[in-house]
Amino acid sequence: MKPERLSLLDAQGEYVAGDVPSKTIALHRKIYESTRASDPQVRCVIHTHSSYSVSLSMGDVGLSCGKFQWQELLPALTPYFVMKVGRVPLIRYGLPGSTEVAGTVGQCIEAYANAGIGLHAVMLERLGPNVWHRSPAQAMAVLEELEETAKLYCWSHGRTAPLAPEQVQTLEDRFNIRWH
Repeated sequence: MKPERLSLLDAQGEYVAGDVPSKTIALHRKIYESTRASDPQVRCVIHTHSSYSVSLSMGDVGLSCGKFQWQELLPALTPYFVMKVGRVPLIRYGLPGSTEVAGTVGQCIEAYANAGIGLHAVMLERLGPNVWHRSPAQAMAVLEELEETAKLYCWSHGRTAPLAPEQVQTLEDRFNIRWH
């Protein structure tokens, strides 16, 4: 994709340049709004229909996370998944572009932020991941690591053991991240 094709909107969500924004613009705007308190420097939201991530969302997956109402797409499988992606709540299926899905994603981002966990991604069941970060390059790095980890999980037929809690804790301590 060429940079000039990226949809550019102003702070009020009005189209400025690039390709005309998709029907999911309400979701993207809700992500910007909901991340403002935890990371006011978020400047890029990307939504794709990544094959492995979508495939995982269609099966009997979703890991329970006791402190939140949302299940999560993947456990802490690799160090880079923990460090670059972090937790990925699974948002149950809703009509693409609906304000209800946008509202659910906003509630999810805010609930995790209130627990001290900043998100960089959510997974829309049967649709694809939404990722965000401070720049397009950083958002793409999250997206790439998420899809590669989903691929590993699919290739292992879900029989991959996650990192042990003490391994995740060491990553948190060493790299100043928050998983728990």
